[in-house]
Order: sequence, then structure tokens, then C-alpha cells
Amino acid sequence: MLSEKVSRLVETRVNDPGAIAAAAARRVKATSLFGKHGKAMIIAADHPARGANAVGSDPFAMADRFELLERMCLALERPGVTGVLATADILEDLLLLGVLDGKSVFGSMNRAGLAGSVFEIDDRFTGYDAETIAAMGFDGGKMLTRIALDDPATPAALENTARAVDALNDRRLIAMVEPFWSCWQDGRIRNDLSPDAVVKSVTVASGLGRRSAYTWLKLPVVADPEAMERVLASSTLPALLLGGEVEDPDTAFASWGRALKLPTAQGLVVGRSLLHPADGDVAGAVDRAVDLL
Repeated sequence: MLSEKVSRLVETRVNDPGAIAAAAARRVKATSLFGKHGKAMIIAADHPARGANAVGSDPFAMADRFELLERMCLALERPGVTGVLATADILEDLLLLGVLDGKSVFGSMNRAGLAGSVFEIDDRFTGYDAETIAAMGFDGGKMLTRIALDDPATPAALENTARAVDALNDRRLIAMVEPFWSCWQDGRIRNDLSPDAVVKSVTVASGLGRRSAYTWLKLPVVADPEAMERVLASSTLPALLLGGEVEDPDTAFASWGRALKLPTAQGLVVGRSLLHPADGDVAGAVDRAVDLL
């Protein structure tokens, strides 16, 4: 039973913490970032480390770690799922559970911009660094990069992202940059998902770092299909489409499917909407996403 295996994680962490490095060393690495469908299908679960545990009306949906791991294991075993994106605590649990063989693995790097905080833009790198990502045999690192013209912390956030891009490019590891054009509104950071704002975020993010050979983008899908063409035409960098939290699954899946047909779109990175679908059917939601590829 998976629940029994998950329960043994604590015992391993107490009595044999070196088992994590050993599991990383023997992990069978992915031979390609893409599945047989020619695209990447990555399951994301780095939200809790930023204090973003809510899904729908449940503010702590992702806070039960045992349940989250069970949902992730179920998602990762579905045909067509190619990889995972998470913080060290989650990835190390998945390593110990032995479910990362043949998967691409991306470490989440900056998590200090806690959701709802006054320092949200000051998103310092408190997670993975490039050195550890390389040592663990992973495929790359992801960094959330919000650009707020009304927040003086933005230049430092951009500089830190550029340094991470450099460090990953130097090691020939993918630097997955997730940019948003953001602003303060009613005491909270709001991401502007209008086509013009997303295009600006793409053009800024594409230029970060002294090299871009291994830089990929993680981008939201805008509602207008024609506008999405303009978004993805604003850079030649490979782009992965993020799912975010989905209110209308039919509309979301349709928009993902249209965007995936565009040249720079290389796949999906989806978390909450697949791990916590409205109908509770994780396998069904993942399979439906894979069918889009």
C-alpha cells in the first residue's frame, strides 16, 4: 500500500537520511524531456513552499503532505507524464518512494516571496541552487519572476533570476523562468494576464542572463487564441504552458489544446488543477491533459 510506504518516509528521514542521496544516485534518468507524444507533461507541486496551499474553497487542500504525495504518485504513474517540478522536501520524498525513474526532474529555486506577504516581489532563492540540482542529477531549475514596476524590489528579483539562469546555463541545465507582469492592488500582488502584459513579461524574461541556450519559459495561457499566438511569437525560447488553478475545466483544456499547436509550445506544467480536480478523479484529469499532447 502506498500509504504504508509514505508512513515509512519519516522513519527513513530519522534513521537513514543518507538514503536520499543514494536514491538520487541510482535513479534512472529520463532519456528525453518529451514523451512519445513529442511534448513534455510535467506535474508541479512547489506551491506549498510559498504558503499557497489553497485549491478552490479549501485553503489547506495541498497542506496534507501524505495526501499530496499519494496524488502525485498517482499522477506520475499515468502514461504520458514525463516529469515533475517541486521543492527539495517533496522531490526527496518522491525519490525515496522510487517513482522518479525515467522522469525529468526540475527543482524549484526561489520560494521566499510568500503568497500574500508585503515582500512577495522580493522572491529570494531559498530553495534549490544550480549546484545541488546538478549534483542530484536533475534536469533543471525553475524560478518565479514577477516584474512589478511599482515595487522597488523588482530589480533585485530580476538580478537574482539572471544569476540563476547563468548558473544553470553554465551547467547545461534548463533554466525554467516563469515571468509575470505584476502590480500591487488593494494590498496584494496581482498578475496581469492581458496579452500585452504577458508579451512584455516574455520579452524581459528572455533577456535575463548572459546566455540563453538552456533557458525555457513557463507561461500562462491567455484567453484569446489569436493573442496567444502573439504571446508565443514574442520569443524563440521554448515555452511550457502553465495550468494554474482552473475554474472551468472544459474551457481551460480547450485553451491549452489550441496553444499547444503553436511552434514554441513544448508541453504543459500543471499542478493544482490535475492534482485536485473538481471531480476528484486525478487519473482522469491527468489522462485528459496528456490527450491534448
